[in-house]
Amino acid sequence: MKKIVHESGSRKRAIARATVKEGSGVVKVNNILLENFEPRLARMKIKEPLLIADNISDKVDISVKVSGGGYMAQADAARLAIARALVGFVKGDSLKNVFLKYDRHMLVADVRRKEMCKPNDSKARAKRQKSYR
Repeated sequence: MKKIVHESGSRKRAIARATVKEGSGVVKVNNILLENFEPRLARMKIKEPLLIADNISDKVDISVKVSGGGYMAQADAARLAIARALVGFVKGDSLKNVFLKYDRHMLVADVRRKEMCKPNDSKARAKRQKSYR
């Protein structure tokens, strides 16, 4: 029986669900091969955990479903989900420590959100100007 690991990651409004199973190194994001994924900057961000774990990534197939948010938040969510799934697939602290040493946001979600607009103001922090003359 093949080993399958499901993990999720989120950034702002984007949510990614990654599935890792034994295979030949095929990576798909929303049923699109990672090599064809656009824009290029988002593709490079998604590839980071695969390049760090290159000894494992060519032995597994990864499928990621991403929805919500903007394209960069989706890339961050997919990166987080892939890294978590690879750590779960390997079952050891060696890969986890490598990811944490490289970048903590590989395994820990960034919980920052957009600040809401206050009543009677145009932006979250900007205040109405007062004029007494």
